[in-house]
Amino acid sequence: MTRRLGVRRLVRFAVSLGVLMVVSFAMIHLIPGDPVRAALGPAAPVELVEARRAALGLDRPLPEQLLTYVTGVVTGDFGTSFLTGEPVSEVIVSRLPNTLSLALLATAVALLIAVPLGMWAAVRTENGRNRGTELGFSATTGTAVAVPEFLYAIALVTVFAIALGWFPPAGKAGPLTYVLPVLALSLGPAAMIARISRVETLRELAKDYVRLARAKRLPAARLHLRHVLPNTLTATLTVGGLLLTSLIAGGVLVEYVFAWPGLGLKIVESITQKDYPVAQGVILVYGALVLVVNLAVDLVLGALDPTSAIKEA
Repeated sequence: MTRRLGVRRLVRFAVSLGVLMVVSFAMIHLIPGDPVRAALGPAAPVELVEARRAALGLDRPLPEQLLTYVTGVVTGDFGTSFLTGEPVSEVIVSRLPNTLSLALLATAVALLIAVPLGMWAAVRTENGRNRGTELGFSATTGTAVAVPEFLYAIALVTVFAIALGWFPPAGKAGPLTYVLPVLALSLGPAAMIARISRVETLRELAKDYVRLARAKRLPAARLHLRHVLPNTLTATLTVGGLLLTSLIAGGVLVEYVFAWPGLGLKIVESITQKDYPVAQGVILVYGALVLVVNLAVDLVLGALDPTSAIKEA
């Protein structure tokens, strides 16, 4: 990847991050009525509401509030909770590792399941062979992609936690508590990556170097693992990186179902409790994580596949 292209992507990231901060700042001002009154309730004394508004700086001019907010975010100060007075940054720091660990594990599990499955399906169905396998693979993975993560979560809890009692139904209290949330998050992405892996593998199997290797009677395992697999990983890992962003954001409902102590559960709680500074800070962190992962995918793809950088330039 050229230096100019890398700088361009970093500038794009900085601009997107700036827009994200402005949008997250505007969220609290777009709420109908007084957010402080909504959080404290209609019975709260006027003096308490005004004091809380002054403490939060909501009585200042809007440009001054925006400057204070951006300065605070840059220095790690996301404000304080309406309800508890706890710094939002402390809430984020305490819960972010739980959300990231779930998303990273789900991404790893999805890739470990999907890449071998997609390659196996491609080898089995090459040149139109085994139509039954192709139809079964397409139907199964297509259905798995269409099912939302929270439905997987509910089904897994019902079967494996409540009916069979094999795993804890909720909370984070040891390695076993990771199993069901990770499966709920990874099954859909695994099916999608498997479909992409099959298409990429079929494309590689049709190339001249594969025909030449087969003519030289190169062992199938060596051909597939040492030559075909590396050439299919660029697209697969790119999609895997993009899916990581969707897993971070899409894990909100899964965390809620499993009472997982991450940012997803916290954002649901803060919205239902009208604790807007917490919701504001968590949404900003979610957006920033998505931007960071997208930037990393762009940079890695540009390094692995220079032709993509040339096309964009």
